[in-house]
Parts: sequence; structure tokens; C-alpha cells
Amino acid sequence: MNLGDQFPNFQADTTIGNIDFYEFGGDKWTILFSHPADYTPVCTTELGRAAQLFGEFEKRNVKLIALSCDSNESHLGWIKDIQAYNNLEGDFPFPIIDDESRELAVKLNMLDKDEIGSKGLPLTCRAVFIIDGSKKLRASLLYPASSGRNFDEIIRLVDSMQLTDRNKVATPVDWNKGTYCMVVPSVANADIPSLYPKGVEHVQVPSGKDYIRKTPCPE
Repeated sequence: MNLGDQFPNFQADTTIGNIDFYEFGGDKWTILFSHPADYTPVCTTELGRAAQLFGEFEKRNVKLIALSCDSNESHLGWIKDIQAYNNLEGDFPFPIIDDESRELAVKLNMLDKDEIGSKGLPLTCRAVFIIDGSKKLRASLLYPASSGRNFDEIIRLVDSMQLTDRNKVATPVDWNKGTYCMVVPSVANADIPSLYPKGVEHVQVPSGKDYIRKTPCPE
């Protein structure tokens, strides 16, 4: 599956009941992220961090849904540990998909052949799929089981994509919300005054080429 492709719809059993993925996401962005197994230490920290940041994702019109190759019964017991370890209270804020059959993991190419579970079957890698409101795959990240994900970076990536959807800018290295952006190469200098009311800095470089054009963050 390539960036920009239509993300496939599916039906699944989850900790909140049966869902249709498209109906679950509606017109919001959706992040589907997979985990090797329940009751594992790194996954426990990741799901806890995602739950802590749930409000930040909501502000960005993003829904979260996790997947693990274990049963709902296992998920529900594990959630108690996740909440205890990460000092979370109340209802867990997003569902976890029951993919004990690995049907969805195979469909979405999420299995890690080097990570084998207690039943002798491959486990899912740490995949992240970011899908926009039109159900297009906008970003995809794959981590090995030994390396936990950075959910602050995932939020940063969402901020960048949503900002650049609305404005003719690109975000440079280590960009964070509110810091300067780059004018995209397709914009002619003649169009700059109407498109960038906050102004543009043309950076001089040895080549003499006028391609590094910085502008304050438009939002």
C-alpha cells in the first residue's frame, strides 16, 4: 500500500464491540496502530502514552484505534494493567481490535517474521497508519518490536500534514507547531505577496538559486 492509496475498509471485533472501520472514523482522521502482543512491557507504555495524549488527538480531529493479536478477553484484562502502570483513570479512551486470527494483520502486511509468539506464530510489528477523512493513507511508520514509538512525533506529523493541506507551505527538519515553514517550490515569487501575508525571507546560498524561502507559520 502506497501513500495516497485508499485505505481498505474492514470489519472487526474490538473492546467496544463490532466496528466497521469506515463508520468508526467517519469524516475524521484515524490512526490505526498495531502491537506485537498483550501483556508486554513496551506495548503497555505505548498504549498508556496514547491514552494520555488522547485529548491532543481529539483537538486535531483524530480518532485512535489499536490492534493486537490477542482476544478481547485478553485486551480487557490488559487494559487494567495499562491504566495502573500509566496512572490512568476512568474508561479507556479508544478501542483495541481483536486480531487473534491474524486476518487483519495479514491483510495490512503488519506481521514481523522475526518476532514469534508463544504459540509459534509471527507477531505484528509496531505499525502506524495515519488515514485522513477521505480514507486515504497519508503516512505509514514501521518499528521493530524492540523499539517503542514516539507519540509526540506522531502528533507533530499530524500537525504538519494538516497544516500543509490548508496552506502552500512545507515543514522543515525538526519543525514544531508555530515555528517557521518553507514556501513550496511550485509557488512563483510573483504570487508570494498574496499567499503569505506574514512575509517571506529569501535565504541567500552559494549557488545563487532562490529556492530557500522561509515564512512564519501561517496558523
